[in-house]
Amino acid sequence: MHKDKDIDLLNSIVEGIQDKKGKRITVIDLAALGASNASTFVICEGRSTSQVSAIADSIRDKSLELSHRKPINYDGYRNSQWIVLDYGDVMVHIFLPEQRAFYALEELWSDAPQEEIPDLD
Repeated sequence: MHKDKDIDLLNSIVEGIQDKKGKRITVIDLAALGASNASTFVICEGRSTSQVSAIADSIRDKSLELSHRKPINYDGYRNSQWIVLDYGDVMVHIFLPEQRAFYALEELWSDAPQEEIPDLD
């Protein structure tokens, strides 16, 4: 499913999310579909714009520290309702709950295998 390099990156992303108490983490394996440039989407949410920003910063710090990867690009810090971190093969989406429900990425990619990561608390 995922290459070792991707597993290290995914683990560091999940740890970064959990460090800032991000919720409802979903990992979508797009590789099986071959329909996207990215092979994996990681989706999570924060309760406020400041938490969404903090989660994104934590992911960037953890991915650099643990897997030596920086995002190629990122967007959404201006309003922090939906921040995207682009790691090339892995795209991370950090949402406010309302934005997540509106864009419904899990439904859009419902034919791809999805894994729910349990919340820590």
